[in-house]
Amino acid sequence: MQRTIKSQAEILNKLGIKQLNPMQEETSLAISATGEIVLLSPTGSGKTLAFLLPIIAELDPHSQEVQALIIAPSRELAIQIEQVIREMGSGYKANVFYGGRSFSKDQQELNTVPSIIVGTPGRIADHLRRNTFGTDKIKFLVLDEFDKSLEIGFDDDMIDICEHVPDVEKKILTSATNEPDIPEFVQITNPVVIDCLSEHKASLDLKRVESPIKDKLDSLVDLLKHIGNKPGIIFCNFKDSIQRISDHLNEFDIDHGCFYGGLEQTDRERALIKFRNGTHQLLLATDLAARGLDVPEIKFIIHYHLPVHEKEFTHRNGRTARMHKEGTAYVLHYIREDLPDFIKIDEVEEVEPAPYLKSSPWITLFISGGRKDKISKGDIAGLLFKQGKMERDEVGHIELKTDCAFVAVHKNKLKTLIPLVNNTKLKKKKVRIHEI
Repeated sequence: MQRTIKSQAEILNKLGIKQLNPMQEETSLAISATGEIVLLSPTGSGKTLAFLLPIIAELDPHSQEVQALIIAPSRELAIQIEQVIREMGSGYKANVFYGGRSFSKDQQELNTVPSIIVGTPGRIADHLRRNTFGTDKIKFLVLDEFDKSLEIGFDDDMIDICEHVPDVEKKILTSATNEPDIPEFVQITNPVVIDCLSEHKASLDLKRVESPIKDKLDSLVDLLKHIGNKPGIIFCNFKDSIQRISDHLNEFDIDHGCFYGGLEQTDRERALIKFRNGTHQLLLATDLAARGLDVPEIKFIIHYHLPVHEKEFTHRNGRTARMHKEGTAYVLHYIREDLPDFIKIDEVEEVEPAPYLKSSPWITLFISGGRKDKISKGDIAGLLFKQGKMERDEVGHIELKTDCAFVAVHKNKLKTLIPLVNNTKLKKKKVRIHEI
């Protein structure tokens, strides 16, 4: 199989990146020079690209076998990593495997063996037990957010994975946690540790907000109006509480999405897509959203439920004030509720709510064609501009998937737009276009 392999300069040019940040440069050098690396860096710092660039640089373009295995704790993070690989356009095939989708679909994609496999621990361990792909040529093993995989119960699967690839040349572990415990089964003895966590703490502002009654729903609405129209995440301890809070926010016409483990994968993905493109600026979530998600710059987070452990408090707070940006973490608590020892905020924030929150001007459209149909973001934009008669400032973020796409457009153009573009041809495919 003939591959057209891109250089690092060509990859960065394609991504629109002029220069790597210091963490990425240090990580790239470390991976090139040694076989054991532990990267401690906050979400949003660019660590995915930091480990992908040196890996791709060392892949054998003549090999027809899997050469790199990347394990992520959640479907969303696995999909996100594979998306980055595709956007890099390196010339190497990559596939993502995770629970909740057909195993036969995985096997079909393995008919043409990828150079890089990304996946969740359970699904990858299942593949290794069934010997669906060879492991002899795997040179790189990446355990991304490895402590999160262990925290949510993937211990046995992680052990199986490491036992199936005992002779990899390079092991790369990443985490957003200070000094995480490295399990013995990974068999790392003397790693190079790149710690980029401490430099990102100073810009976080912690504030305490009191609720006069135990039911904090009205206090939450007041706080959101006080904050105003900014992107943020509201963290809850229980997925059952999310529906109740969501219903209450709907009563006040406050746009939001929901994200938790009990949702169907499609619903989780679409909630994130709408959050990224501004259809809604608020995400109601469990701690599943505390790490590893590709979301826009978040101005604030709210602890609607107090976290049980300090590490949960840390990871939630880490969603805002990232990469030298400012952010605020609000602790919303009942006045008779004791704060955990690890939450030390004396001053109480006085909430002065505005009369209402503005509704987003954006809605999200689904398009039934994607990369496999040779459709590009430019093709979608062209359709909306030319046939849909949209102005450039009326089309927002476009997100391209393998078999579909999503695009944000101004909601006031929806009625006139859909008849003009639905059931029309995009490249050679007739596509359906509708609001989600």
